Amino acid sequence: MLENQQKAPLFSSPNQLNQLVNLSDYADKKNVVLYFYPKDDTPGCTIEANDFTQLAEEFGKYDTVVIGVSKDSCESHIDFINKFGLKIDLLADTGGELCESYGVWREREKNGVKSMAILRSTFIIDKKGTLVDVAYGVTPDDHAQEVLEKVKSL
Repeated sequence: MLENQQKAPLFSSPNQLNQLVNLSDYADKKNVVLYFYPKDDTPGCTIEANDFTQLAEEFGKYDTVVIGVSKDSCESHIDFINKFGLKIDLLADTGGELCESYGVWREREKNGVKSMAILRSTFIIDKKGTLVDVAYGVTPDDHAQEVLEKVKSL
């Protein structure tokens, strides 16, 4: 598991438009809120994406970009964005490398059945590429507002 004050693992992953997004793109320019969620267009993930979208301008005032990550395809992300009018980039980590490097690909048990899934988690990365907040196992309700409050204190 990652911890506060560690260097954030670098990444290069396609967004919904199949354009590569690299953590290094934001170095010395923007803070990054990198949030991992299990699946496009599911109840909790929709709440979280809509809340981050509603606060996107506010995050922008604090030189911060919000990026969501799941293992869904670029096409799935486009459908999700269009359905809800989302205003954030969504990365398609179809191979799971990004999920692995941030330690969010975990075994879970649901109804007695074990499977692998993304643990809903959020990382705040400052302009120097340092993890300033690491939160594993978050709940979607009010999460975006909580993250914004943390960003305001950077």
